Amino acid sequence: MRAFDVGETTLRRDMYRGRVWSEHALRVIADTPDALVTACAPGAQTRWPSLYAKARADEDRSVRTEAFDALATGEWELAPGVWQDTELLLWKPPAAWFSINAFYTSAGLRNWYVNFEHPTRRTENGFDTFDLTVDLVIDPDLTTLTWKDEDEYAHVRRLGVVSDTEHRAVELARAEVVAMLADRSGPFADADRWAAWRWNPAWPAPRLSPHG
Repeated sequence: MRAFDVGETTLRRDMYRGRVWSEHALRVIADTPDALVTACAPGAQTRWPSLYAKARADEDRSVRTEAFDALATGEWELAPGVWQDTELLLWKPPAAWFSINAFYTSAGLRNWYVNFEHPTRRTENGFDTFDLTVDLVIDPDLTTLTWKDEDEYAHVRRLGVVSDTEHRAVELARAEVVAMLADRSGPFADADRWAAWRWNPAWPAPRLSPHG
């Protein structure tokens, strides 16, 4: 599969049992053997489960549980959306069961955020993965770690969305990320440079292809 050019629009898709669970338009920052680095700014186009959109609009976290129930039964619909509030930088090693993200506001780096997810499967216009719900939030100075959405992870485990094999991979990935932090390896080896990163204002917010 070809390498992506810097500045090129690319597509992240979360796929479950051959169907799109969500998709997000991103712009390529770097594509190397170590990682595909992509980014977006407010206004980037997305599609996500309609129940997710409802949970956000209603500020009702319980609706997210309904979304996972729909995921387990294969009965979900997608709704268009746009990325809001923050600039996002996403660092995705090809074989890792995680991506490392950084969120920025006008004040600078807000926090690091680790998504535990399937390894990358490259496509012609981007990459496929699948978010496994549990996350790790890291303060900008890399000293404070907070595990997030453990309740949702337990729920998708009960539903069978996350298999025992995937669970073992997530457990190993958790330990790997904590070790990376301790060693200041991966993107954390260059944390100051990434912390200073900002979206190129010459780039418009990335848009989804009308053809998917």
